[in-house]
Amino acid sequence: MSLSTAEIIAQLTALLGPGGVIADPAQMGAYLNEPRKRFHVPAIAVGLPATVEQVQAIARFANEHGVGLIPQGGNTGLVGAQVPLRGDEVIISLSRLDKVRAIDIAAGTMTVEAGMILENAHKAAEAEGAMFPLWLASQGSARIGGVLSSNAGGVNVLAFGNARELCMGVEAVLADGRLYQGLSSLKKDNTGYDLKDLLVGAEGTLGIITAATLKIFPQPEEFETALVNVASPEVALTLFQSLRERAGSRLNAFELIPWIGLDIQLRHGMLDRDPTAGPSPWYALVEISRMKGGTSGALQSALEAAFETGLVDNAVIAESLADRTRMWDFREQMSECQSREGASIKHDVSVPIAAVPQLIAEGSIAAQRVVPGIRPVPFGHMGDGNIHFNFSQPVGADGKAFMAGAEPVHAAIYEIVLKLGGSVSAEHGIGQLKTELLKQVKDPVALEMMHAIKNALDPKGIMNPGKMLG
Repeated sequence: MSLSTAEIIAQLTALLGPGGVIADPAQMGAYLNEPRKRFHVPAIAVGLPATVEQVQAIARFANEHGVGLIPQGGNTGLVGAQVPLRGDEVIISLSRLDKVRAIDIAAGTMTVEAGMILENAHKAAEAEGAMFPLWLASQGSARIGGVLSSNAGGVNVLAFGNARELCMGVEAVLADGRLYQGLSSLKKDNTGYDLKDLLVGAEGTLGIITAATLKIFPQPEEFETALVNVASPEVALTLFQSLRERAGSRLNAFELIPWIGLDIQLRHGMLDRDPTAGPSPWYALVEISRMKGGTSGALQSALEAAFETGLVDNAVIAESLADRTRMWDFREQMSECQSREGASIKHDVSVPIAAVPQLIAEGSIAAQRVVPGIRPVPFGHMGDGNIHFNFSQPVGADGKAFMAGAEPVHAAIYEIVLKLGGSVSAEHGIGQLKTELLKQVKDPVALEMMHAIKNALDPKGIMNPGKMLG
C-alpha cells in the first residue's frame, strides 16, 4: 500500500533529522523554480542528506515504498530534469555534500562531492596551481552532480571535451541503496564496461551521483582573446579551420555571435561599452591559451594572416583582464539578453561543424516562413557544432501568441538538424521537455537498449520517474 504524504515526510525526517527535510511548500521555491519557468509542479518534500549513507537510506526507503526521487544539483537545468513531473516525488538536493575529498596534482585529478558548486571546484583546483576547464554561464550555482548528470558542455569543449570526457570515475547510489564505488583515477582500465558512462548523462534516471573524480590541468600562463568581425558563418568556419591549423589544442574556444545579440545588450544596458571593433553581421569570440615556456602573440599572428588573405577586415584583441571579461560577458549574456526582447523560442542543437552555416541559413529562412518577422538569434559553440538556434518574437508581437505557435518552428528546425546528421539536444539533455521528441528521433534499437538498462538498474522506476525515457 502506498504511503501518504504525511507518512513520507515523517519517514524522511526520521532518516535525515528535522533540519534535513523541507516540507513547507512556501520554502521549496528555490528547488522548484527552474530557470525557464516552464514547469510548475509541486514536490512532496525536499530531502537534504548530509552523508552518502543518508542518500543510501533514502534510496532504500524509496525503493521499498515506490516513492519517486529527483536528484537535484543547483537547479540550473533547462529541460526540467531536476524538477517534478507528477507532483508525488521527493527532490533530493545534494547541496550539503560539497567537500573536496582529494587533489592529486601529479596525476592530474581532483575528487569532489556532487554538491560542490562548479565555481568552487574551479577555485579548489586553482588553489593547487591547476585548472578544471569546464566553464558555464551558471557556474556560480550549478553543482558537480548536475553538471555530470546532464553531461554539460560549455565554452571549452573544443579543447577539453564535455563533462563526460572530464570525468574519470563516479561514486553513485543506485535505486536499491547499493553504493557503486567507481572513483577511479586510472587512465587505463580495460576490465569491462565503462559503468561511469552509464551514470554521466543519465539525468538521474539510473542513480544518484554522490562524488566524482575529475581531470585537472596545468594553468595556462595567459589567454589571448579576440572578437573578430566576420561577414558570415561561412567566413567564420574558414577562420576556425585556419586557427585550428595554427593553434591546435591551444585553441580553447571559438564562439559565433550575431550582431543582433550585441544590439540587444547595448540597448538594454547589459554592457558598459561596445567590446567589438565595429559593426559586423557576425562576430567570432576566439581564445588561445599559452602555457608556461610558450611564446605569446599566436593569436595576433593568426589574425594577421587572416587579414592578409582578406578573410577578415577588423578585430579587437583583449589588452587587459577587463577587456577579456567584457568580451566573455557579451557571449555569456546571449541567453539572458533575449528575455529583454520578449518571448523566445529556443533550440539546443548540434550538427557537423562544416554544416553550421547551412543550418543557420536554412533554419532562418524556414522559421521566417512560419512566422513572418521572427528574429533569428543563433549563437554558440561553432568549434564543436553546437548552436543555440533561438528566435525572438517579432517586434511588437504578443509574446503568448508567439509561444503558442512555437511547435511549427520547432518542427522546421529539427527537420533541418536531422537532415544534416545532427542532434536535437546538444548539451542541455532531454529531461521532461524532450521525452516525446526523443522517441521520434532516436534509433529504435538504441531506445530498446536504454529501456533495458533502466529496467535492470531501476526496475521499480523510482529514479527521476518520467524523465528522459518518459
